Amino acid sequence: MPTKPAKYGIKSWVAWDAKSSYAWKMQVYTGKPTSGCPEKNQGVRVVLDVTEGLRGHNVTCDNFFTSYELGQQLLKRKITMVGTDRKNKPELPPALPASKEREVFSSEFAFKPNTTLVSYLPKKNKNVVLLSTLQTDISDREDRKPIIILDYNRNKGGVDNLDKVIGTYSCRRMTACWPLIIFHNIIDVSSYNAFVIWREINPTWMSHKQNKRRLFLEQLGKALVTPLIERRKQVPRTEPSAAVVKAIPSPGAPDQPEDPSTTATSPARASKSKF
Repeated sequence: MPTKPAKYGIKSWVAWDAKSSYAWKMQVYTGKPTSGCPEKNQGVRVVLDVTEGLRGHNVTCDNFFTSYELGQQLLKRKITMVGTDRKNKPELPPALPASKEREVFSSEFAFKPNTTLVSYLPKKNKNVVLLSTLQTDISDREDRKPIIILDYNRNKGGVDNLDKVIGTYSCRRMTACWPLIIFHNIIDVSSYNAFVIWREINPTWMSHKQNKRRLFLEQLGKALVTPLIERRKQVPRTEPSAAVVKAIPSPGAPDQPEDPSTTATSPARASKSKF
């Protein structure tokens, strides 16, 4: 995908919060079904899957997903939708896709119950069509840009911002193993979600510091590895394993001889760690 910062990779469908870029649900795209036939109405199916469990929200999506059918399905779940629509959709009135002989910055509207369509002309002979089940009025600003356009522009960049923030601080490593790539991405997204939740619960946390997310990830990493470090403090029961552990000098501490007679009988302690 030449227009994207990450031009190749594994694609996933994501439902995200437009304000914080919190990832609500992700679904890895696995290609064609096992039957070998292309999936029909994939955009509708994907949006319904990733919005499962949401109520009272508004979904912003691009023209791959947007359709009148999807808007009606989401309304049944108490979810509204705003999205760009493809001009070749048979559901569009003939007057909306047309752009010739129209004035620049002009808008054409069409209405159905609970649904509004708008065709906006930002440049000569070039228009954009949007479908909305959220706004039902035709009022616009002094610059003649419809409210539907403004709402879409305000909420469309969440996924790109999510890719940006997890790319800044990431645990990813070079690998040709695709399951490991997905696992790295899960860790990156989960750690960012944890940061968003922590920031909402503790709004005054390190308010005077910059790079808060880097500091949060540093503390998070230490909290995750500390149980494992504590567990490895105990010398193993078997003599070969104990000899290996004792052969590794502790950082910042001088080497001290150990009594081998106490190694085999020293008790072991197990601790529980969570990830």
